[in-house]
Parts: sequence; structure tokens; C-alpha cells
Amino acid sequence: MVVGALQVRLLLREARSLKDKRQVVRSIKDRLRNQFNISIAEVDAQDQWQQVVLGVAVVSSEAEHAQTQLEQIVNALRSHPVAEFVSHELEVQSPLF
Repeated sequence: MVVGALQVRLLLREARSLKDKRQVVRSIKDRLRNQFNISIAEVDAQDQWQQVVLGVAVVSSEAEHAQTQLEQIVNALRSHPVAEFVSHELEVQSPLF
């Protein structure tokens, strides 16, 4: 079993309230869940309406598949029309049992 984790920082320059932010975040999360079959959550900066920090997790039987899937998610977020991509951290590990 291989576990991949991704943390992504986004900037919502046009968000003027937490309501604006929630709408964009919900859209991003739903689209990525449907497209990639992943677990995703907002993990930091929940009270700041222009910053978004998302945590993404994927489980796979192969490290290459997990890495590729997380890189595709990064690319999808880089091209998002509203959210500006700031940075990301990606890690793929094989837990020892």
C-alpha cells in the first residue's frame, strides 16, 4: 500500500468574504473528488477569505500511480480560472507494517 499526500496553497484575490471563499473551495473539492477519486479537505487558513490550504490524500498499490495522480491534481489547480496557485508540497510513502 502506498499513500500520497499533497498540500496546496491557493490565493483567491477576488474573494471578499468567507462565503465567496467557501463557494470556490466547495467547487474545487467536488471537481477534484469526482475527477480523481481522492480525499480532500481544507486544512488551514479557514478564517482567511483570500487564502486556501487544501490537503489531498490518495491511496494506491503503486508509488508511480500515486505520484502521477497528485501531479495531475497540481496541474489542474495551476490552471484554475479563479484560484491562483501559490505553492505545494507533495509526498509519497510506503508505510511499513
